[in-house]
Amino acid sequence: MRHSPRVAIAGGGIGGLALALSLHDAGIRDVDIYESGPEIRELGVGINVLPHAARELTELGLAPALEASGIPTAELAFYNKHGHFIWREPRGLLAGYHWPQYSIHRGELLMLLYRAVVDRLGSDRVHTAHHLDRFGNDEHGRAWADFIDRRTGKALDRIEADVLVGADGVHSTVRTSLYPDEGPPKWNGITMWRGVTEGKPFLAGRTMAMAGYFGLRVVVYPISRRHENQGRALINWVAEYQSEAGRPMPSQDWDRRGRLEDVLAVFGSFAFPWLDLPDVFRRAEEIYQYPMVDRDPLPRWSFGPVTLLGDAAHPMYPVGSNGASQAILDARVLARSLALAENVEEALAAYENERRPATARVVLLNRQVGAEQCMEIAEQRAPAGFEHIEEVISAHELDEIAQRYKKTAGFDRDTLNGRPSLSVTSGRP
Repeated sequence: MRHSPRVAIAGGGIGGLALALSLHDAGIRDVDIYESGPEIRELGVGINVLPHAARELTELGLAPALEASGIPTAELAFYNKHGHFIWREPRGLLAGYHWPQYSIHRGELLMLLYRAVVDRLGSDRVHTAHHLDRFGNDEHGRAWADFIDRRTGKALDRIEADVLVGADGVHSTVRTSLYPDEGPPKWNGITMWRGVTEGKPFLAGRTMAMAGYFGLRVVVYPISRRHENQGRALINWVAEYQSEAGRPMPSQDWDRRGRLEDVLAVFGSFAFPWLDLPDVFRRAEEIYQYPMVDRDPLPRWSFGPVTLLGDAAHPMYPVGSNGASQAILDARVLARSLALAENVEEALAAYENERRPATARVVLLNRQVGAEQCMEIAEQRAPAGFEHIEEVISAHELDEIAQRYKKTAGFDRDTLNGRPSLSVTSGRP
C-alpha cells in the first residue's frame, strides 16, 4: 500500500488482539483497539488453538507463552453415551503437524495476546470503556466512529481511520448496522453448561475426550500447564443438551450462572471408568450456561472502509474446536492484505475473497456436526451400545470423517505444513 493505513479495531477479544499483533508484524503500526468493557479481563473457560492457528501465533513470536500456559493436546478420543470407545486420533505434533494443538484457558490466551500488544504497540493503543455507538465514512472514503462509555452513557471523541474492523463478537454493532434486518443469532435448541474443575489427569493426560452425541454430549480436556507440572489437571468441561422445541433462547451473557442440578438431571449417568463426569461437575467452582448459536453466512463483509472479523463475521457452533482459530486466521490474512495491496478497497476485497468462503464452509459443516459425525453414527446404529466399534463403523469410514473435516476447516496436515507463510516481514520486535 502506498501509505501505511490507520486501522481502528472495534473489539478487544482474541480476534481483535490477534489482528493488532498481525498488523504490527506486517509493518502497519498506526493501530488502535477500542474495547467495550472497562478492562481486558480473563473471561471464559477453555478453548483450543488448532495447528493452523498455532502456526500463526508461532510466527508472531508467541510460541513460548503458549507453551508455558496451555496443554499441547496429544489425542482426540470419542466415546458413546455409555462410555464405550469409538475412535481415537493423534493431534498436533503427534499427528505430524509442524505445530501443536493447544488447549488453554480463554482468559490466559487473551491476556498473553494483550501483554504482547502492550509490549509491541504500547498501552496507549488499547482504549477500554469504548463501546462502538455508530460509524460511517466521509467524502474521502475514510471511516469515522463514535464511541460511548456504557457505564455512564457519556459520549467519547469521534475517531477517524482508513479502515474500521468490526471484531466485536456475535452481537456485533458493526454487523447489526450493516445488516439491520438480520435479527438475533440462530439457536439450535442446545443449552451448554461449562465449567473448570481441578482433578487427576485422565486417559493419556493430554486427551480431549467427547462422549455422547450432538444434543447429549460432554467434552472434557485439560487446559493448564501449571497444573500439569504439579501432577494435576485443570479440566475444562462442556455439557450440551438439546431441549424440547419451542423454548425461548436462554441469555447469552458471559457471566450467566447455571445450576448443578440441571446438569446432573441430564448427565447423571455419565460416570465412566476413564472419568466420573458427575463428580467433575459437582466439584466445579462455577457453572456457566449459554445457548449454542450461530448465524447464516453473509453475502458480503466489507462496505467501503469497514469490514468484519471473527465471530462478528462468522459465528459458528463450537464443533471441531475451531472458532478462535478461524478468528486468528482472519487476522493474519487481513493484515497481509492491507500490507500488500495497492489500496484499502483492494485489500479488503482480497481478504474477503479468501476468508469469507472458507469460513462459510466451516459454519455449514459445523451444523452437520463436523468431525464428531462418528458419534452420531454410533448413536444411530447402536443406541444400546456395542462391544467393538468395528461392528458399527469401519476404521476406513472413521478416518474419512476425520480427514474430511480437517480439509474443510483448513488444517489438513500436508496442506498446512507445505503452504507458504502468511507473514509479510520476518523480523520480530
